[in-house]
Amino acid sequence: MARQPDDKSAASFSSEDSALIRELANLLDETSLTEIEFERAGLRLRVARNVTVAAAVPAPVFAAAAAMPAAAAAQATAPADLSKHPGAVTSPMVGTAYWAPEPGAKPFIEIGTKVSVGQTLLIIEAMKTMNQIPSPRAGTVTQILVEDGQPVEFGEPLVIIE
Repeated sequence: MARQPDDKSAASFSSEDSALIRELANLLDETSLTEIEFERAGLRLRVARNVTVAAAVPAPVFAAAAAMPAAAAAQATAPADLSKHPGAVTSPMVGTAYWAPEPGAKPFIEIGTKVSVGQTLLIIEAMKTMNQIPSPRAGTVTQILVEDGQPVEFGEPLVIIE
């Protein structure tokens, strides 16, 4: 948490600033976010939770749940390795992943789809903006690691292209 006044003088927090910080911290707890940044009238605040604990817990739980229907139980060790897979395409942002440009439309990709560099793999909605996620390489989609409409974190593996 930092206050960066416009005049760069020594900053002190008012009771109003303290209340705002408490409110943002409560919002982190209520929404399971890991970080909130806020700026208003020369006041800039960044409230962050200890991300090492928060980020380490959901990833294996999600990866194991997504891997079970698609793979045998013998691949239980694979979820930790997916982010390090050379063909992994990771999320560049936090948001909600969608397989198609609109509900009911044909998905951008399916397992077995041959993709070229720059081809849209899926969309991530972040702050009401739809962001196309392009393929960084040409190849064949061998795994889709997220469900349609699923929340994703920054750096989370989305697709494997080989």
